[in-house]
Amino acid sequence: MKFIILALIVAGIPLAAFGADHSAREFSIKLKQAPGIEQVEANCAACHSLDYVQMNSTFLAASGWDAEIAKMIRVFGAPISDGDAAAIGNYLKANYGK
Repeated sequence: MKFIILALIVAGIPLAAFGADHSAREFSIKLKQAPGIEQVEANCAACHSLDYVQMNSTFLAASGWDAEIAKMIRVFGAPISDGDAAAIGNYLKANYGK
């Protein structure tokens, strides 16, 4: 029994180290400075990494960003006001649209 517990602890150490490293990378994401950046950082980063903005920018056009914002609000329940949603959409479409 002690061997199993020790094995689980030792196995968890590399995972903890990876998690610490991964968290540090999330804070290094720098989005383009433009109107609406505050709403993106406040609302989007509250639930996920801002990596998603850069990753999705390679294939999302304006309608795709609108659909993503609607999905975050309607499907995932993101508490984003209509004003912030509009600002986020304008920011993403202007700076990360295809």
